[in-house]
Amino acid sequence: MMSRFTGDSDEGRAGVIAPEPVGPLGRPEEIASAVLWLCSDEATFTVGHAMIVDGGQTA
Repeated sequence: MMSRFTGDSDEGRAGVIAPEPVGPLGRPEEIASAVLWLCSDEATFTVGHAMIVDGGQTA
């Protein structure tokens, strides 16, 4: 999917990463961590919250 945005080049990838508030692009593991937390006993009191896991891009 990223090849559409980056043109499969280092310059294109740098252009996509540059506006990211936290630096590098997110990794699938970071999304999975949020999902696992929501499915855990640690999140049993969490209801009705829209959790945005995008490194601050939509902030």
